[in-house]
Amino acid sequence: MTGALQRWLLPTLVLLALIAGWELLVRLANIPAYTLPAPSLIGQTLAANFGSLAGSWWVTVKITAGALALACAGGVLIAGAFALSPTLERALFPVAVVLQVTPIVAVAPLILIYVESTTAALLLCAWIVAFFPILSNTVVGLRAADANLRDLFRLYRASPWQRLRLLSLPAALPYFVAGLKISGGLSLIGAVTAEMVAGAAGRETGLASRILEASFRTETPKMFAALTLLVLTGVLIFALFNALSGWLLGPWHSSESDRPL
Repeated sequence: MTGALQRWLLPTLVLLALIAGWELLVRLANIPAYTLPAPSLIGQTLAANFGSLAGSWWVTVKITAGALALACAGGVLIAGAFALSPTLERALFPVAVVLQVTPIVAVAPLILIYVESTTAALLLCAWIVAFFPILSNTVVGLRAADANLRDLFRLYRASPWQRLRLLSLPAALPYFVAGLKISGGLSLIGAVTAEMVAGAAGRETGLASRILEASFRTETPKMFAALTLLVLTGVLIFALFNALSGWLLGPWHSSESDRPL
């Protein structure tokens, strides 16, 4: 019971207390809704506009999921190639670093100009943001295998592919899962950033463009309603990957023992 209390009940109570404090602040200070809407008004606005917001939410979810899937596939494959060929890693890893440090806000308008399909451009923007954590963590994980085990594989003359499949990949799994948790949120951030740029031109119907549309009309409660959907989506992504981490690593890896969430 104590473990369940620490995992779920206490964080829930803290969150409810923060929401209640927000509600009281707005009501007692008579803050206008166009400045800061109360949580109750945000909930009412979300319920009233859910039909229109749901379609935009689904667009954002599809872009986020697609970018994350591409980041996972590309990150793992390239990390495996780097593990098999250090020369290839030395040649191409700086390119990955350049992609990571380039502000997506700066390159998103260029991508939207050069890529004809808006959906493909948004996927590319979100992929750029989500790709590097998976690549970097997986590369580190592939190097994390025990040195004695590596010597044992060499003693038995295991091929590079056997060492990768039977030794390096299992050792890299915890690192990959950690990168997945990071990239899950980053893919949503990248999708929203790209939607903001595209939505400013009226070419996108994701939640980010709904936020821009509401801001132009000073519909602050609707902005917060769309933002609430984005936050809940990010929390859901984290919760899914947190559960996946427990399922994959819980039976054998120490990182999943006595974790707070």
